[in-house]
Amino acid sequence: MSNRNNFIIGPGPSPMPVSAGKSKDNWRGLKWMMLSVLSSSAMTIAARYASLELDSRVVVLMRGVMTVAVLLALLAASSHIRQKIRFSQPMAHIIRGVLITASTHFGFYTIATVPLATTTVLFFTAPIFATVLAVFIHKETIGPRRIGAICAGFAGVLIILRPGVDAQEIGLITAILSSLTFAMALTMSRNLANADGPMSTYLSSTAIMAVLSVPIAAPVFTLPDMTFTWFALAALVITGSVRGIADIEAYRYADAALLTPITYLRLVFIGTAGYLFFSETIDGPTLVGASIIVASTLYIAQRERAQKNKDA
Repeated sequence: MSNRNNFIIGPGPSPMPVSAGKSKDNWRGLKWMMLSVLSSSAMTIAARYASLELDSRVVVLMRGVMTVAVLLALLAASSHIRQKIRFSQPMAHIIRGVLITASTHFGFYTIATVPLATTTVLFFTAPIFATVLAVFIHKETIGPRRIGAICAGFAGVLIILRPGVDAQEIGLITAILSSLTFAMALTMSRNLANADGPMSTYLSSTAIMAVLSVPIAAPVFTLPDMTFTWFALAALVITGSVRGIADIEAYRYADAALLTPITYLRLVFIGTAGYLFFSETIDGPTLVGASIIVASTLYIAQRERAQKNKDA
């Protein structure tokens, strides 16, 4: 979703527009976006490896707890960061944290059960949902072209969610639920990022996710036995944090319409990793659906950029 003040942590894209007072530097923004793409791709692969031993609910819990521990250490070490932490809208932070928790649990279950390329494609439906929600929540108006792009995007989803994939049916549904709840959180992120700053938004959502994941993961909780799983969890925390920072910096310096095409390199990286590491291949209907979803979200981003330039 372009040109909105967003800061979101989850399995999907996380846009933030150029901040007020920041001059555009598209090349710098593109470099940060490439770092985001690489780190988010690595994060997805790390989540899959961790889920080979652990239930996805435990993976989310441990990611949340470990990330909170890192953030608290940063706060303890830096008074400059502590001074930026504020929660002027506590209820909004809580609601958004709940949405991020739901999105992450749905998303990590999908990563654990559905081929990675298909997972990534379905996560890219979040901007489509966000556009629809913006109409109802922010009373934004969209023309017939964007309505057509939205309909095309959902048609792509239906092609992927075709009959005959019973073994993956739950994972495909949770992918859509992850994108939907992620989009709901995205629509709230604008006001929170403006009011309290991205670090406060990041901290609140991560802390809430860690707390809420305790009862969710408790029935299946177990510590990893394999050293490699601990490495995967550590990589999950590191790459997730790098991705969050890279997203912020990318959208501070460049327009979302310019950066959005770069995000689709995740399909290449994750699809290649799925083939090399997990022997996964992309079937014809998924490829067709993916092409439609990518085209529709790119068109939505371009139309929003054109609308912004028209209103400027």
